[in-house]
Amino acid sequence: MVIIWNLYLRAKEAGFEYIQPKSILPVFKLEEFSLIHDLPSSVFYQEIQTAKAFLPKMLEMNHGHIVTVASSLGLFSTAGVEDYCASKFGAIGFHESLSHELKASDKDGIKMTLVCPYLVDTGMFRGCRIRKEFEPFLPPLKPEYCVKEAMRAILTDQPMICTPRLMYTVTFMKSIMPWEAVVCMYRFLGADKCMYPFIAERKQALNNNEAKNEI
Repeated sequence: MVIIWNLYLRAKEAGFEYIQPKSILPVFKLEEFSLIHDLPSSVFYQEIQTAKAFLPKMLEMNHGHIVTVASSLGLFSTAGVEDYCASKFGAIGFHESLSHELKASDKDGIKMTLVCPYLVDTGMFRGCRIRKEFEPFLPPLKPEYCVKEAMRAILTDQPMICTPRLMYTVTFMKSIMPWEAVVCMYRFLGADKCMYPFIAERKQALNNNEAKNEI
């Protein structure tokens, strides 16, 4: 989550201390409900803590812009990366719920933007591959392109941006199609096992490191 706010002009007034909100995001022991291992260090947990720190003053001033950088894997999932998908689904759910609460509270001065890119060429999921016939149409995205699209969405107060636009179609089809049809679509695209090459590379790298340590 990114908080965009005029901190330079408001720093003295807002301060940087941790303030619990009174009318939004009630305090609770999140760990008690956790199904995610090591939740306090997860992206989802940090998103909630960031919102708790900034929201009180933003609500008071009715000003600011909250940007949640999630992933297309928070809109639809695949095999082998359950923990990653869970954190992204959680981030998107939190973002959407907070958006509704701000609207219900008539806080129209606080803008919300959700950023959901496809696979970005950062090396994080190196080896991830869909069916080779479709790879030219869905190559990994350049980081610069993702930043440009995200900034365009933020500057125009766009509630959500998916890159590339094909991700909107995939999300829509997943919402209206029966589960078995979604599975067939995944298999046709090669998306059902797209993470398997990445996982194999990671395991090989770990095995190589362990072998080096034993020498």
